[in-house]
Amino acid sequence: MKDDFDLCMVLNTRMAARAVTRRVDHKLRPYGVTGAQFTILGSLRNHPGRSVTEMAEAIAMDRTTLSRNLALLERKRLVSATPAAHGNGRIGAVTEAGRKVIDDLLPEWRKAQAELRSLLSDPDFDTMIAGLRQLSRV
Repeated sequence: MKDDFDLCMVLNTRMAARAVTRRVDHKLRPYGVTGAQFTILGSLRNHPGRSVTEMAEAIAMDRTTLSRNLALLERKRLVSATPAAHGNGRIGAVTEAGRKVIDDLLPEWRKAQAELRSLLSDPDFDTMIAGLRQLSRV
């Protein structure tokens, strides 16, 4: 196998992830949340009662990033936080305002998901690399 670093999965995946994040953040800006914050809201809605550690693991987000975003969402009154039953942890919950933001954003999220899926449906390696490169150009 030739060492063609332009075909590196790590490089292309990271570039695509940043491009997808920029695209989603741009679409969500009018709603006052980022893509990461929308992911957190969705996780809290679908899996209430998780600790910060459990949620961070489930959504592959570093604990400090999750804690910082939870604090921002709490200031926006989209989530509330209560002390965990044991230890010094906190448990987040979506507020009524947070549920409204989720409901308002779901149509936009569904469109974005369909768009991304159409770019990456049933790919072979060359198609996947081309798709990742296409995503990273956004």
